[in-house]
Amino acid sequence: MTNAATAVTTTVSAHHAASDCPNCGAVVSGNFCHACGQETALHPPSAREFVHEFIGHYIALEGKLWKSLLLLLFRPGQLTLEYIKGRRVRYIQPLRLYLTFSLIFFAVMKTTGHDGVQIGHGTQHPAAAAMPDKTNDKANDSAALVREDRPGEIAEGTAVLRKGIAGINAHWAERADRFGNMPAEERNEVLKAAFYGYVPYAVFFMMPLFALYLKGLYFGSGRRYGEHLLFGLHANGFAFLAMTLMMLLPGFLGLVSWALGLWLVVYTPVAMQRVYGGGRILTGVRWIVLMALHMVGIGLAIGAAVGFGILH
Repeated sequence: MTNAATAVTTTVSAHHAASDCPNCGAVVSGNFCHACGQETALHPPSAREFVHEFIGHYIALEGKLWKSLLLLLFRPGQLTLEYIKGRRVRYIQPLRLYLTFSLIFFAVMKTTGHDGVQIGHGTQHPAAAAMPDKTNDKANDSAALVREDRPGEIAEGTAVLRKGIAGINAHWAERADRFGNMPAEERNEVLKAAFYGYVPYAVFFMMPLFALYLKGLYFGSGRRYGEHLLFGLHANGFAFLAMTLMMLLPGFLGLVSWALGLWLVVYTPVAMQRVYGGGRILTGVRWIVLMALHMVGIGLAIGAAVGFGILH
């Protein structure tokens, strides 16, 4: 035991005094390797360092967050311009920002019961039932699209669809038949599992298509596809953040929620004009086309994702 401890101490001490990087072997001077960036003054890791790494690098709650949030919330498009101009280290990376707010959005939606994902006559998710009446009404309105007015209505209404699925894949048809004949409560659980299991991925994979829409709308502008994708990550990251805040705001702050919703509507065209330039009218037309394409794409992606989840 003593020999093992001595060996560890010797190794750490050797790393402290080493003139070569323990990771890549480059000759170093100072606390960091100029070739690979690893620290040269090594020591046994502490629990505090692991917590800091997790928070700083995976949840993105580091000092950069506040600078990024200020620009993202109050100066539409400016965060995109900062990145394009090369001022990047001081802000959260675009993909991390998008993924962080996307994950938080779906987690809050699931926890608070704002999804309205339910099927069945008079059924409601327990989390939604505990919320204020105004919120329940919204959930019920969205759920009414897939609610049965009488037992067996969904199974009857999807008979042709299930027959078509049978012609493609017998296993899928079996799963579709099983889903259509489930009790309402069980069907709700399958639907919610499919929604939260696949929709976040489907929405994420819509980002390249969002950038393609922008590429077409600003054809001839000289902007590269990557710049459009950058804009899409920031704009949609803001949308997830704004919708999350709207879900979390208490009922007595309805005016704040209304103002945030209005800002959510005008945010993207303001950001487009700041990043791409152009007149307000032309920007507005481009925004309307962009939103129409994106909403149709999102709707199809969500439907496909939920259908895939049900069949698998």
